[in-house]
Amino acid sequence: FITYILYNRCYNIFMQNFSFLYRLTHHFKTITKHKIIVTKLCFRCGLIKQGLLYDLSKYSPIEFLSGVRYYQGYRSPIDREREVVGFSKGWLHHEGRNPHHWEYWIDKDYSNLTFKVITMPANYLIESILDRMAASKNYNPNYDQRAPLEFFDKGRDRIFMGEENARRIRYLLNYLAENGEEKALIYYSELYRKYKKDNTFDVLSDIKI
Repeated sequence: FITYILYNRCYNIFMQNFSFLYRLTHHFKTITKHKIIVTKLCFRCGLIKQGLLYDLSKYSPIEFLSGVRYYQGYRSPIDREREVVGFSKGWLHHEGRNPHHWEYWIDKDYSNLTFKVITMPANYLIESILDRMAASKNYNPNYDQRAPLEFFDKGRDRIFMGEENARRIRYLLNYLAENGEEKALIYYSELYRKYKKDNTFDVLSDIKI
């Protein structure tokens, strides 16, 4: 009986440690693979600095440990953390440090006692498209050029990100879906070169849908 208890205790300790190591190594591989994909895509579009700095905050303790704890492998651990806790500390840290997320561009509007969504600058808008492409490749084994658009249309982000951001993101994702990755990257690169010196938020205004 004592041997049985000791065996179960040792087995449980082993499995807990094994599970942690499994989640740690696989989460590290997932976010690193994702970063490498986005970095390469950024380089192809001329976003050199953004490619190098992309998602470095994911390796900070608050984001990395949160990702390890809620790692599942088939979707972002942020979604699981929200289900368990009600919100994601890792995400709150991440969105405030990475301008390619539309949530970064939310500010307070004291005149109307509400929040306003600022239209994303061209360089970060393009980076957000590359991020969506890489995420679809990472989590979708059957990835094709329509996957990022389909994921966007199924999601609810477009409800909150503001009409202009949603319009532009969907346009660029639709361009990818209709023309393929190679042609889309060339087009994104052209857009970046055209608007990279535009210091206003009113960029890509010539996009018509």
